[in-house]
Amino acid sequence: MAGKKIIVVVGATGAQGGGLARAILDDAGGGFALRALTRNLGSDKATALAAQGAEVVAADLDDMASLQRAFAGAHGAFCVTNFWEHFSPEKELAQAANLAGAAKAAGLEHVIWSTLEDTRRWVPLSDDRMPTLMGKYKVPHFDAKGEADGLFTELGVPTTFLLASFYWDNFIHFGMGPRRGPDGRLAITLPMGDKKLPGIAAEDIGRCAYRIFQRGPALIGKTMGVAGEHLTGAQMAAALTRALEEEVRYDEVSPDSYRSLGFPGADDLGNMFQFKRDFNELFCGNRDLAAARALYPALQTFDEWLARNKSRIPLV
Repeated sequence: MAGKKIIVVVGATGAQGGGLARAILDDAGGGFALRALTRNLGSDKATALAAQGAEVVAADLDDMASLQRAFAGAHGAFCVTNFWEHFSPEKELAQAANLAGAAKAAGLEHVIWSTLEDTRRWVPLSDDRMPTLMGKYKVPHFDAKGEADGLFTELGVPTTFLLASFYWDNFIHFGMGPRRGPDGRLAITLPMGDKKLPGIAAEDIGRCAYRIFQRGPALIGKTMGVAGEHLTGAQMAAALTRALEEEVRYDEVSPDSYRSLGFPGADDLGNMFQFKRDFNELFCGNRDLAAARALYPALQTFDEWLARNKSRIPLV
């Protein structure tokens, strides 16, 4: 690591952070070294990163002291939180505050905060177009991240705000893949109408983050949105049909119907998709495809991602 700038990667064994970790390790002459944060030094993924040359250190987002130790001496950090581990926007805000505070204390020169829109800027709590959740949110897993932007700004942390998109990997891991109806035919179910959904390979978010670190000061204070493609539900179904060699339909439902599906977080996701549908021009505009591809030209398209991952999509 001698002479290299250390990048601390929160969530280095996860989806976004994992992509950044691999990007740093793949670019041995790139001038950056990886310090991977994990809660479990003995996990298979942590052990694999260490074997590939990463410095792997233990830290917990709920423990600012552990983050301060982990950030010490580093050039920059990729900061991300995972709402779906605990379903608590308050916990996510507290973790973001710890990350911002630790970054400030360590004097980091460049931080990337993986964030999302605070939907309450466009749909206030008094707006009954979608239900208010947990008393003070419209889309909890968006709103907490967006609210946390101010934590980095107020402390003067040199930050690039990275707006992610819908993970195509959700078709593998999050139960959003094609399901068989009573007639035996496959369908994907989304409350997006005919509007476009910005999507991305989760790994590519981390690879975009690597390009942001490479560009350095020019992107501090900027908001960068990334997506591989903007596709309608019908277009995604058509791509899945081609890849799986079996017809996949797009089952267009209302946000109310989606919210009532009953799985954990259905109300949050129903509101999320409704926000993306109702504010489609804004949401897609925040994830300009030309700007994202200029940042990372190798961004995968949905067809390319499917070619690599179609065998991993469970068909139920």
